[in-house]
Amino acid sequence: MNGLRAVVVCLVIACATVVSPAAAETPDRVAPPRWSALLVPAAVPPVTVSDLAARGPGEAWATGYEQAADGPRPMLYRWNGTAWSRDTSFPGAGEPGWLGRVQFVGTDMWILHNRAGAGELVRRSAGGWSAVPLPRTLWTYQDFTAVPGAAWVVGEDDTGLKVLHYDGSLWTTQATPDGVLYLMGITARTATDAWAWAWADTSTGTSVLRWDGSAWRDAKVPLPPDSNVHTLLLEPAGRITIGGSQYTDGVARTYLTTFDGHVWRTTHPPLGDASMEAMVRGPDGALWLPVRSDRAFQSKYARVEGARTTFSYGPERTDAIDVRPRALARAGAALLAFGTVEIYGSKPNLMSERLGG
Repeated sequence: MNGLRAVVVCLVIACATVVSPAAAETPDRVAPPRWSALLVPAAVPPVTVSDLAARGPGEAWATGYEQAADGPRPMLYRWNGTAWSRDTSFPGAGEPGWLGRVQFVGTDMWILHNRAGAGELVRRSAGGWSAVPLPRTLWTYQDFTAVPGAAWVVGEDDTGLKVLHYDGSLWTTQATPDGVLYLMGITARTATDAWAWAWADTSTGTSVLRWDGSAWRDAKVPLPPDSNVHTLLLEPAGRITIGGSQYTDGVARTYLTTFDGHVWRTTHPPLGDASMEAMVRGPDGALWLPVRSDRAFQSKYARVEGARTTFSYGPERTDAIDVRPRALARAGAALLAFGTVEIYGSKPNLMSERLGG
């Protein structure tokens, strides 16, 4: 018996020696891609980042505003796949104001622009820059969205809520259902399929509206009670993902309400009271969003896939006391982040990070 055991032990050792290290590796041992820092030319601090949009790995635009002696100045940065640079060629670049939501529409790029108090849409196409003035000046320009054949701007003036619609040639004002007091955001899939999240004079407070090409109507989305909406993602194949906060005994916690084409479901990922405004669908199919970091010198991101939530940190930044990604965008096989970093002894300025790519 002892002799047989010795033979078996020798065979096991021999087999282990024959198996090469490469063959023994498994995909689980491959290190995941890490966030890396991207250099951004400085603006005049303190700066505010509004939005980020990407069209593949070689083109992305980030918007916001910086502070001049007489007030805010619009701020526009372009990513060319290799480096960030500042663009000052758009109409009104040197005038007071700010840039808001940025979107790609076909081959063009559109941005909501507050130009010295007056609203307009600036467009960049193959022929250069152009501007489309809004038909009226609003007190607030809350949000904007555009698709081929249509654009919307929502805000308020002295008469209340305004939904301004552009069909490519004319502006019109659209009515909302009775009881809607304020629109917090808007997005669209097509010219006849737009969605908005609103504050309404109802028992639930927050509601979701849908434009079907003829009228805005309550979409009857079963949101959690005592909640608000931070963002709404219209995704391929009819999938819809809504992110927001629900309040229980005065304490906020995040929620996700999703529509798979058949039913709505609500879940509560372990994200505390994190804002969902910058949530995007990443190239890996998971939901990504920046969250409050427990490390002053590093940013922090959450990845939500089904019932599993994981976290990753951005690169360490020397002497940083606050690193805040404000916007995320999918750029091909990578994720881009754009935001602010405050270095000890200075005001917040711009930062960017990339995962993968």
